[in-house]
Amino acid sequence: MATAAPRQRRKDARPQELLDAALALFVEKGFAATRSEEVAARAGVAKGTLYRYYPSKDELFKAMVRENLAVHIAESAAQAAQYDGPIADLLVEMMRAWWAKVGQGNAGVVCSLVMTEARHFPELARFYVDEVITPSQNLLGGLIERGIRAGEFRAVPVEATVHLLIAPLLHMMLHEHSFGDHDVCPHTMSPMELLDAQMSLLLHGLLATPS
Repeated sequence: MATAAPRQRRKDARPQELLDAALALFVEKGFAATRSEEVAARAGVAKGTLYRYYPSKDELFKAMVRENLAVHIAESAAQAAQYDGPIADLLVEMMRAWWAKVGQGNAGVVCSLVMTEARHFPELARFYVDEVITPSQNLLGGLIERGIRAGEFRAVPVEATVHLLIAPLLHMMLHEHSFGDHDVCPHTMSPMELLDAQMSLLLHGLLATPS
């Protein structure tokens, strides 16, 4: 089987190299302080090459969000649409998969970056809401509604329950990317253990005998 020439492989890799360089600089310096030419230099390409793929710094940011977050939401939505079984099992599986794919690594860094920078860039904040927050809430809300219609869940307030599902993940992401490399606030439990405790509490409640 023929293989791509080194030059072609290098060209194909450039978009990801540029995204990796942009993310590293956004974390180091902040979105506002990072210049496009710095991203190009970090990736080892000319500024014109950067603009060929991403015409502006805003487009770089949007591509990072799509690459690291939006794609996983779409995959989860496709999985949910084909699933036929207990919704509680699917919710647990999706929460664990979400942490494995998003909570750690670059995707979690992007989330943390957005939470610190969004208020200064309303247009990018709106983009993040449209691409990440709203689809995530719609996905989880739809699953809860399916469980209610099937008689598996009681009639809980759907929007509030979605926030109860998401909030611990955001907390763990902020903790991971703020204190994860330091000993000042050591972990006493693994993220998966915390997720399991959260889902058990959410699905079964705290009372030994529910009233």
